[in-house]
Amino acid sequence: MKLKSTADVVAYLEAHGELLRIQDEVDPYLEMAEIQRRVYRETGPAILFEKVKECTFPCVSNLYGTPERAKLLFKKTYGAVQAVVGAKADPMGLLKHPLGALQAAFTAANGLPIRVPNRVAPVMQAQCKISDLPPIVSWPMDGGPFVTLPQVYSEHPDHQGNPLKSNLGMYRVQLAGNTYETDREIGIHYQIHRGIGVHQKLHQAQDKPFRVAVFVGGAPSMAFSAVMPLPEGLPEVAFSGLMAGRNFRYTRYKDWTLAADADFALIGTLQPKPKPEGPFGDHLGYYSLVHDFPCLEIETVFHRKDAIWPFTVVGRPPQEDTTFGEVIHDLTGAVIPTEIPGLKAVNAVDAAGVHPLLLAVGEERYTPFAKTDRPSELLTLSNAILGKGQLSLAKYLLIADAADQPDIHDIPQFFRHLLERVDWRRDLHFQTETTIDTLDYSSAELNVGSKVVWACTGEPRRTLAKTPPTLDSETVCAVVDAGILAVKLDPSEEYMKAPQELEALISNLEGQVDVDAFPLIIACDDPEFLAADFNNFLWATFTRSNPSHDIYGIGAKTEFKHWGCSGSLVIDARFKPHNAPPLLEDREITARVDQRMEEQKK
Repeated sequence: MKLKSTADVVAYLEAHGELLRIQDEVDPYLEMAEIQRRVYRETGPAILFEKVKECTFPCVSNLYGTPERAKLLFKKTYGAVQAVVGAKADPMGLLKHPLGALQAAFTAANGLPIRVPNRVAPVMQAQCKISDLPPIVSWPMDGGPFVTLPQVYSEHPDHQGNPLKSNLGMYRVQLAGNTYETDREIGIHYQIHRGIGVHQKLHQAQDKPFRVAVFVGGAPSMAFSAVMPLPEGLPEVAFSGLMAGRNFRYTRYKDWTLAADADFALIGTLQPKPKPEGPFGDHLGYYSLVHDFPCLEIETVFHRKDAIWPFTVVGRPPQEDTTFGEVIHDLTGAVIPTEIPGLKAVNAVDAAGVHPLLLAVGEERYTPFAKTDRPSELLTLSNAILGKGQLSLAKYLLIADAADQPDIHDIPQFFRHLLERVDWRRDLHFQTETTIDTLDYSSAELNVGSKVVWACTGEPRRTLAKTPPTLDSETVCAVVDAGILAVKLDPSEEYMKAPQELEALISNLEGQVDVDAFPLIIACDDPEFLAADFNNFLWATFTRSNPSHDIYGIGAKTEFKHWGCSGSLVIDARFKPHNAPPLLEDREITARVDQRMEEQKK
């Protein structure tokens, strides 16, 4: 069965025992999201909300709640797509396995889009208003209802009507709130480095109206393609055809291209003047705040007669979008060494919000006749990584030598491996006054921050400790893991005073902490929180710190413009005045869902 619509997906998952139907009326304001988060945490099934308060459309969530369920949706094409992707990593492999080459060729044929007349495009069966769509709000401070699984489609101004010159991205869409005109305007939030931004700039340069469409639902391959880090020149709609095992169908309406099989299509013209968008609970575990972003003036909203609205909940990882990352890595992992020779593997750490922390393993081949403990080629690889697509959004890049066999997927082990070997005097390399992820509020200025590389190679140089050091009675600390010590430091009312506060802490710790036993010290609000779970350490440390401003050290020294320290590295991971607020559930909604679930058990 080829899945063309969300209704197809719902029927398919139900037939495989992967669907929960909720027939009682559920409120789209916070309650549906609370249910989604709980079911996801229990690795539960997809959820069909049959009756949504004050809305005629049913909604479905948790479609991709587990890697197994996501792969089930692409059961007949997954292996073939892997073969196509793998061909780039190992083109000779297809010649050695002709059956695989034949399968890949047939799969590649599905990449060509097919145009269909309006009358046979299911998405054009009916029309509605923006206010008719499910007004789903996930977090108490969200600025309004958002589309959380959107497929935002745009085209090159010189190739309008040609899907092979298009961009499809999952950029969040705000349906109402702020100063948007009801049923006439919606907000589209996209970050730097995104394909739609390239198209917008080209349209502006040619003084052409920028037509944009937002698709929701349809073939599940469309949602996956919208988040795939595809090489430049390979359109997402073509990749969608490969994953669906069925060519992307499209139709034209006036100056817009529509995905014929989508459940919904919101079409409009991007306005030159932006409007305030947000706040929105985001995947770093905080709210992204109100900022000016492009505004889409709506032409019309089309939908299928049997349309179902798919949604997800974004928040501190892990959430449903974690599955996207796992499946994407499974599909594309073999390509990484071909993109950057010498790079063996990367891991964008989900628990740290994905972009803030990137782990990498590479080869040291510069001096095979005289192996040293000084990273060399690893630094060249680091520059290539930080200049590559979405990898360039990494804020902390930790890279180790493949010859020393670090395990990139065992994250605590990787930290132990690095902390045993790193020399903080020379193995830290900063990029300052550079771009960072738009959603990252560790810097006081939007889009501007810093990056740092930690590199290591060679034999261990120290033995890490797990036993807490004996400190003075006023210092509260906890051991996060071997070599990592969390120390309480009161919040700073004024960020400009942070350097003096850290200097005082460092002065106090000198002589009390064995710097070889604990080469990494985290100044934080709650040491016990960081020590309770390694994921807490990853989240608090790497989402709340800006390397250039928040890294300090015992025995710090700048020599010939290179900063390093002879003792422990100290990171200020306290919650700071410019940090965005963390995501917290509404207590009243939590109690309501508790009661609902108790009633279901009776």
